[in-house]
Amino acid sequence: MRFTWLAKALAPMLLLLATAASADPIDSSGFDAVLHAHVKGGVVDYPAIAADERFSAFIDALARPAALGNKQDKLVYYMNAYNALAMKGIINGLSPSSFFGRQHYFKLASYRLNGQDVNLDALEHTIIRSLGEPRIHFSIVCASRSCPKQRSDAYTTAMLEMQLEENAREFINDTSRNRFAKQAKIAYLSEIFKWFAEDFVKSAGSVQKFIARYAGDPDVTRDLLNDSYQIKYNTYDWNLNGPPPGKNN
Repeated sequence: MRFTWLAKALAPMLLLLATAASADPIDSSGFDAVLHAHVKGGVVDYPAIAADERFSAFIDALARPAALGNKQDKLVYYMNAYNALAMKGIINGLSPSSFFGRQHYFKLASYRLNGQDVNLDALEHTIIRSLGEPRIHFSIVCASRSCPKQRSDAYTTAMLEMQLEENAREFINDTSRNRFAKQAKIAYLSEIFKWFAEDFVKSAGSVQKFIARYAGDPDVTRDLLNDSYQIKYNTYDWNLNGPPPGKNN
């Protein structure tokens, strides 16, 4: 009888703790609505996003300190933040399309995030990559055509694993980014696999073995598992992944 009373007394507290543990670090529903409305097939409508008050509200929310718990919380928070701030940089008039433009866009421009100032370069390389999840390279988007396609939904803790798997599979099997010449045994890969090779090697033993996890062709998968391909890298297209914002934004 005593234990029944104790269980009833603790039930609301346990429910509260369970809810808190599964909740997203911050409310990203506004950002999710922005993406649903203004991203179609990976094409980002920057003028529409610039005019959407829900986007501005999400940027403001990112500036405030957030309660981040486990690795999943951090991935959701920081990947949504990266994609939103990358858009914000474009809206602010920056561009990664040239060498000097990339220096400004990634390293010189800073944003308020989780109560601190951060640039996109540090957010990616120091914060997100340190979480040890190689699929982030198919999930954060630097506003360029050769980047992964921008999803039309925000990341959430409930859907994160599915979203990461979808991103990896779509990116690797997108022939505009990666192509496998089976007879010649040449893999024409995105430069993402060159820049972040150590992350993929750490995860799977080699870049080719990592790609094999997601390749849609069984013959390609078999050869990749044996590291049979010669790798050549495609030239990265830094042009904007959607219509640019208006001059007055």
